[in-house]
Amino acid sequence: MAKTKEITTGKIYISASFNNTLVTITDNKGDVIGWSSSGNSGFKGTRKSTPYAATTAVDKIVKKVKEDYGLREVEIYVKGPGSGRDAALRAIRAADLKISMIADVTPIPHNGPRPKKKRRA
Repeated sequence: MAKTKEITTGKIYISASFNNTLVTITDNKGDVIGWSSSGNSGFKGTRKSTPYAATTAVDKIVKKVKEDYGLREVEIYVKGPGSGRDAALRAIRAADLKISMIADVTPIPHNGPRPKKKRRA
């Protein structure tokens, strides 16, 4: 397929839950140019949450986006506690993309839920 639009810089959002790893690639405005997940890469059940599945998902979408749009430089935003976090970062580094920034955007509660009421004597 011919390049539709030349996009050299973009953002990669990695959402790593305990059950799956989602990878979304956007341009600088935030428009999605490609996405993939461990489930989308053919893994089912508990194998979706493995680091290998996350690596496969990243490889699949980065290869497609580099081919279609000419992506070269990325900012990475990682969210979640899953096991695919580090594996996804390693896969992006291995894909010869220049990484300008890595940010952890995992939501952390500042105060948490309300505590249980005091026990009466």
